[in-house]
Amino acid sequence: MAYGGAAIAPTSLPSGSTTIRQVKLEKECELRVEVTPDAPLRLRLLKGTAEIFGTELPPEIWLTIPPRQKFAVFTWHGATIEMDGPTETDYTADETPMISYVNVHAVLDARRNRAKASPSDSDTSQGPRVIVVGPTDSGKSTLSRMLLSWAAKQGWKPTFVDLDIGQGSITIPGCIAATPIELPIDPVEGIPLDMPLVYFHGHVTPSANVDLYKVLVKELAQVLERQFAGNIESRAAGMVINTMGWIEGVGYELLLHAIGTFNATVVLVLGQEKLWSMLKDVLKTKTNVDVVKLQKSGGVVSRNAKARQKARAHRIREYFYGPANDLSPHSVIANFSDLCIYRIGGGPQAPRSALPVGAEPAADPTRLIPVNVNQDLLHLVLAVSFAKEPEEIVSSNVAGFIWITDINFESKKVTYLSPSAGNLPGKYLIMGSLTWYEP
Repeated sequence: MAYGGAAIAPTSLPSGSTTIRQVKLEKECELRVEVTPDAPLRLRLLKGTAEIFGTELPPEIWLTIPPRQKFAVFTWHGATIEMDGPTETDYTADETPMISYVNVHAVLDARRNRAKASPSDSDTSQGPRVIVVGPTDSGKSTLSRMLLSWAAKQGWKPTFVDLDIGQGSITIPGCIAATPIELPIDPVEGIPLDMPLVYFHGHVTPSANVDLYKVLVKELAQVLERQFAGNIESRAAGMVINTMGWIEGVGYELLLHAIGTFNATVVLVLGQEKLWSMLKDVLKTKTNVDVVKLQKSGGVVSRNAKARQKARAHRIREYFYGPANDLSPHSVIANFSDLCIYRIGGGPQAPRSALPVGAEPAADPTRLIPVNVNQDLLHLVLAVSFAKEPEEIVSSNVAGFIWITDINFESKKVTYLSPSAGNLPGKYLIMGSLTWYEP
């Protein structure tokens, strides 16, 4: 394995163990690692200080990084890192955009302090609303994590908003979600799931139902506005919004919709000059919006469609079994008649007889369609809605998810996997096209 920095002689473990190796990082350098798909990697900080995506590593404590993870250990002042286990690749880099990223954090921190010092009923009491945009695989999620962790380290509780339904940083793919970040994000456990606000789109691309995506984005933004109005601390801390990598055509329109809907005040553009120029031009009349161009990290790994699909499957598995495979989901059997399943979108808005001559009936993107249990449900992930009535489903957030593992048409029973035993927290289930096949 090649390292860019000076390597220290490896230390042998007792017979039957792997070899531990150490890497010495100079100041403002980072160790970039891809964990193998088959085995976890143990890692610890021996000397100095270092961080993973903005979260400081505790000294002398082994962290177990799950398979398939891609991460970077960065040090501001120099550090020695010890690793135990195989990697797909690992190397050190002395060219990183971290100085520019931490400078952005410093500006945001100053704005938070200014907001906190302002009268609570004034516009200036609103902290920065940062939206991170850029093409696929430009490091948007990573930068979002850094900004959130650095803010939490300073004592703020910023709100993380994830609009990337293709991957899902807060919960499973197919959702938009928001959650307060009260502590630096754990490099292994990821985003805490104590209080997430989750809306289910049900597909891994907004193109499956663009109008529904817009409706859900607006719904989430309105709920957060109400929360901010009643919470001075959250208001001053502001939010960091992660977006998808679809930035052309309809994707670009959805970006503009998100910027406007969340009243973003800082737009961070990663890795594309053209997008930065377009946004700067279209937002030039909004004097309170800063559009900032940032370099993407050289450590960002491009993924093909197959790799993205695998990552999605892994996120769904994590939901049921935990990042360290330490959760035990429950297999539940229910009668067909116990399940109230709905699909959102589709079906004509009105019969042809009710339309002007020559007009074609359009599909209603937010129309609720009741779904009878059928073979198509097998292996689908369904969302459990908090709605009390069917007409509330579109505007309601979800409590969690179940996965359909078996359908028996003779006994009219469905078997599904649930994170917990007992009755579901809501009676209405939402289906989309989100499938999972357990390996």
